[in-house]
Amino acid sequence: MHFDLTHILVAIIALGVMSQWVAWRFRIPAIVLLSVTGLIVGPGLGLIDPSEILGRGLQPVIQLCVAIILFEGGMALKLHELREAGDVVRRLTSVGVALAWLFASLAAHWVGGISWPVSLILGAICVVTGPTVVIPLLRAASLNKKTASYLKWEGILNDPTGVLLAVLTFQYFVYAGENTAFLALMVAIGKAVLVGGALGLLAGYLLGRVFTLGKAPEFLKVPLLLASVLSVFVTANAFQHEAGLLAVTLMGVVMGNMQLRSIDEMRRFKESLTILLVSIVFVLLTANLKPEVLSSFEWRHAAFIVVLLVVVRPMAVILSTWGTGIDWKNRILVGWIAPRGVVAAATSGVFAVPLVAAGYDDAVLLVPIVFAVIFTTVVLHGFSLGWLARRLELTAEVRKGVLVVGSSPWTAELAKTLKDLNVDVRVSDTSWHRLRNARMAGVATYFGEILSDRAEESLELHGYALVLAASSNDAYNALVCKTFSPELGSHKVFQLSLGEEETSAKDSATGKSGSAGKVKKDKAMAHSRRGVMAFTDALTFEELWRRHTLGWKFQKSSISGEFTHDDWVAGLPAGSELLLLVTQEGGVAFNSTQSPLKAKNGDTLLAYTPPGKPKERPAAKDNNRLENANPIAAKDAEDDALPLPG
Repeated sequence: MHFDLTHILVAIIALGVMSQWVAWRFRIPAIVLLSVTGLIVGPGLGLIDPSEILGRGLQPVIQLCVAIILFEGGMALKLHELREAGDVVRRLTSVGVALAWLFASLAAHWVGGISWPVSLILGAICVVTGPTVVIPLLRAASLNKKTASYLKWEGILNDPTGVLLAVLTFQYFVYAGENTAFLALMVAIGKAVLVGGALGLLAGYLLGRVFTLGKAPEFLKVPLLLASVLSVFVTANAFQHEAGLLAVTLMGVVMGNMQLRSIDEMRRFKESLTILLVSIVFVLLTANLKPEVLSSFEWRHAAFIVVLLVVVRPMAVILSTWGTGIDWKNRILVGWIAPRGVVAAATSGVFAVPLVAAGYDDAVLLVPIVFAVIFTTVVLHGFSLGWLARRLELTAEVRKGVLVVGSSPWTAELAKTLKDLNVDVRVSDTSWHRLRNARMAGVATYFGEILSDRAEESLELHGYALVLAASSNDAYNALVCKTFSPELGSHKVFQLSLGEEETSAKDSATGKSGSAGKVKKDKAMAHSRRGVMAFTDALTFEELWRRHTLGWKFQKSSISGEFTHDDWVAGLPAGSELLLLVTQEGGVAFNSTQSPLKAKNGDTLLAYTPPGKPKERPAAKDNNRLENANPIAAKDAEDDALPLPG
């Protein structure tokens, strides 16, 4: 069957994205599966030949994809992380690069049997530990913030550094026959640093100012951003070959730290785009390998890779980080983890042909050796990172905890009950006064704005699996859920009900209908702009406050073979509400109308029950009195006027 270009391009995209999904589903490093997929459809079955399909357009496509990937990586770098891991990162990206280049070049020549010029270029390429593989591995391994920052910063900063080193080494040997070789090399270094650095910093700042001053509409920000990144990349390369990598990386760092209002939306779009581009590029590169090139790989080259992994990398890390205060556990992990990725592969492909043309015949080995390094490091490091991090106790806490945003007497009592069930829970609020109940109950608290940069820097939020936005402000609750949903998942962020049912909901305590606080659906907040409604539609902030003042209590029970979920429900007082369950492993699941809970053996259920015998709802006059007694419902800003129980 004949396949035209459209079919093949769609197949590459589909295979890449499907490989990403399968890798996520079965917890396999995505880069491993992408590489295997490319090898199967390329040199394995001969179904796809990127060089034949795209011709001269293959390298430009890969280069532009890499530029966007590096920019997105730069945007992910936070300067506060650099302050925390500063000395280590500075050493790894300066002294560490020099040592890794030296040791890798020596190993390539003495162990791999490669000529000195090609060995030096290969050593420079092997310095690169790019974000295209490091960041997905870090995401899967759940390292603690400090350890992850070492590898993330090193990977992103080493990408342009290693490539520039390889480019300048390549140019040196091209000019080797001239007396001006050293001078040409120094000029090239100066141009790369000056042009790439200045252009990247200036472009990032100016574009950030354009966005800050409102000179670009929201719908044009992402297209303008992409066009600017590609333009900066091409312009920098026009002045000095491969200076564009440095330029787009610095541009991303600048814009990622300018506190732009729409930075989160741009970052999420760029992250999604990067995942797609990484999938495409890895399938293209591995599918482009030729069987005859792979067959040129010898045992000495395999020995070089072994030395690179177990000698070169550990020695470079140990020596470069000496005296920085990094502990031995982090030194061991960083000394082992150094996966190579797209940039190394693309660079080797760019240099191989002109080096052979310049008379360095063994340069034909660059591509197969670099791809062997990529595949070996991705497989070994991808499958060992999580295991080694757990053995060294460098992983972040497993997400099991609950973050409650908005302190009130009811949330304080809920948090205390969860704490008694050995659940890691924290209550956050901007009012020290409102946090009093939680503090007195011995619950961990965070005083400040949970959406601020300070909270992101100082609060370990990665340990929380669920967020419950339970303040008196429904719009703020929705904003909290919208902010946390990209990281936790939209099904893990909850907010209290808005009371928006068009038909009257029955009161869960009395079974009668009520309309207080009811909002017409056509005037309610859009579902896409809020979190999952926790518990039931009836349990709004005001309703929970009312029930708390009436003496409602939390009731918990464990489910077993003799005492089932249905038995527990049958024994509850009339009108009780099922709130959540806690699993044997300490995980928490909230009840909601979208996903009603069904407990299993070993789970603990938590309900909110009326005091004693269920009572009829108070008359309308009393209802109004109770609601008006809540200053939050009347005026959110008057924190000090909030009545506290007792």
